Amino acid sequence: MRAFSRMPRFVLVLEGLGGILLLLSYFTLHRMLPLPAPFSGPLAATFMIFAGIALMLPAALLLMWRTAKAMAPELFNAKPDPTTPGEKHDADH
Repeated sequence: MRAFSRMPRFVLVLEGLGGILLLLSYFTLHRMLPLPAPFSGPLAATFMIFAGIALMLPAALLLMWRTAKAMAPELFNAKPDPTTPGEKHDADH
């Protein structure tokens, strides 16, 4: 699998923001971090959880897309690898 550094920077930023929102919601629910009134209730923490997950979805989808393309390139109209075994011009055939 490709390294994380090869993912688009925008996707990595969204992933980081999603993680920060999830941490913030955890701290808010357990009253470890005092926040201003509109952000300190359970409704705000629930919203932060859903927003954090939504921000993490692009990275997960991109990883799934790359994995699917690597596992089944024929499904994505990729050209077949010329060195696949079993071809007519294969030395072992």
